[in-house]
Amino acid sequence: MKPPSDNQARPPDDLELIRRCQADAGKEFEERFGELYHAYKDRVYNVAYRITGNSTDALDASQETFAILFRKIRDFRFQSKFSSWVYRIAVNASIDLCRRTSSRGIASLDAMSEDPQESRDARASLPEDGHAVRPRAAAERSELSSDVQVAIQRLSPKLRTIIVLRYLENLSYEEVAEVLNCSIGTVKSRLARAHAALEPLLMRVCERHLRP
Repeated sequence: MKPPSDNQARPPDDLELIRRCQADAGKEFEERFGELYHAYKDRVYNVAYRITGNSTDALDASQETFAILFRKIRDFRFQSKFSSWVYRIAVNASIDLCRRTSSRGIASLDAMSEDPQESRDARASLPEDGHAVRPRAAAERSELSSDVQVAIQRLSPKLRTIIVLRYLENLSYEEVAEVLNCSIGTVKSRLARAHAALEPLLMRVCERHLRP
């Protein structure tokens, strides 16, 4: 599975494709599931990357997500958005992986430099002679973005997830509640805790970047 770009549009809920997946068997099922995979793989990877903090774990969580979908696609009962169900599986797989690899601690933050979009931007800034021509302002923005991501990674997996879904994936309160299978009140409560935990971290980031 190849790391996707970070600016992919959210995949639509293709109910007919899901129904065909549930009805087909053998090669036909594999073909239909392949279409679902290609529709959702970028979004799943991005969520997993933002929760786990590194590309290796994000790929593992993505593969686990689609393995679960492959086994359980016929269990989907259309009582929620299919995209919410996919998000929920991806979030759970990512959080489980974070818990299993928690002994790595802050070391996993080194992978922030592996952000696929940032790597492409860096490669695009290299002319034919190999010398970087990246403007200072762009470099500073990239550094600030990386520092914010590091701050988010210092949150607990549950608080990190609520920030990722609400602000990085741009889901509504209702959509986040559906993904996490909780009330909107719980979503707002967790967001408040995440804000409180992030505030001192982001203050230090801002002070560092505003320092003359």
